[in-house]
Amino acid sequence: MLAFPRLSVLLGLTLPLLANAATSLDDEVRTAARAVMAEQDIPGLAIGVSAPGLRRLYYFGVADRRSNQPVDAATLFEIGSLSKTYTAALGGYAAATGRLRLDETVAQVRPALADSAIGQASLLQLATYSAGGLPLQFPDSVTTDDQTTAFYRAFQPPFPVGSRRLYSNPSIGLFGALAAQRLDEPFAPALQRHVLTPLGLSHTYLQVPAAAQDHYAWGHGKKGEPLRVNPGVYAEEAYGIKTTAGDLLAFVEANLHPGRLPAPLAKALDATQQGYYRSGPMTQGLAWEAYAYPLPKAQLLAGNTPAMALQPQPLDWQHPPLPASGARLLNKTGSTNGFGAYALYIPERQLGLVILANRNYPNSARIETAWRILQKLDSRVQ
Repeated sequence: MLAFPRLSVLLGLTLPLLANAATSLDDEVRTAARAVMAEQDIPGLAIGVSAPGLRRLYYFGVADRRSNQPVDAATLFEIGSLSKTYTAALGGYAAATGRLRLDETVAQVRPALADSAIGQASLLQLATYSAGGLPLQFPDSVTTDDQTTAFYRAFQPPFPVGSRRLYSNPSIGLFGALAAQRLDEPFAPALQRHVLTPLGLSHTYLQVPAAAQDHYAWGHGKKGEPLRVNPGVYAEEAYGIKTTAGDLLAFVEANLHPGRLPAPLAKALDATQQGYYRSGPMTQGLAWEAYAYPLPKAQLLAGNTPAMALQPQPLDWQHPPLPASGARLLNKTGSTNGFGAYALYIPERQLGLVILANRNYPNSARIETAWRILQKLDSRVQ
């Protein structure tokens, strides 16, 4: 049985601060959470915030409407494409330890793709969705390793490699698989050994173990039907993480303070936050997407529209990459059919925020909710 502190303890887990400021933040989080849950018919929600001298976790609603089991500190949510930031960290680790280079080609790591168009793409282009226009998802017919290799070998880029951004699970999925290959391990144990365990993320899983199954929330579909993510090719690399709000906030806090980590991981997380190219309102890192801060809410909303994910976007490569420093907001959304997640952090202000829900709801509503909380949180450090 997993042991977690009581909710009342978690809500009080802060360093000394003015009572009225804490109450104001608590009230804003509760008001924002209840509003979005009502507007989007969200059964359960978990929110975590981090700021200098403050760390708070909040839980609302139920993990499963059939059982009315409440969301609490142990509840596991699917985070969808937010998983890509963990994959990026593993790739960054492989680079930091000299096991791969971001500028080497796919064919150099996987000779089976040497005669293909994708074989000429770099690992950096895979990790930043700029490898010539790989699609958002694999075709349903691709389910085996041989079919996956055949898919990549047959891929014909609709535009030149490195010339456009097109968000893609097969793109960053292959990056994660190649990083694990260079580490001489399957992806799941490599991620556990080199990222999850060193960061102390003991309630973060690719495959939820039997001991934690009772805490695994059910997603809710458009008609309220119970849903969980289906396995698929490179699902672990692209959208496979299940985690608690506390663990996701801890991962964000590691990204806020990479310099406090051992050298390989510090360098790895730094690599994920560098700006490799600009595209529209945002700068692309390894999975993380960055904006100059402060910024208008409209700009953050513009960077998270369906068009940014579903349509090819122009890009402007930065040589050298923009450093992981300065006043920037980094964020990432994630969804499965039954879950919706969002995380952001601002290193210069040491602010972090995570929102987990067991319904897939629009990115715009996630950002509106996060923005309300961020304004209150940021006012504490100005």
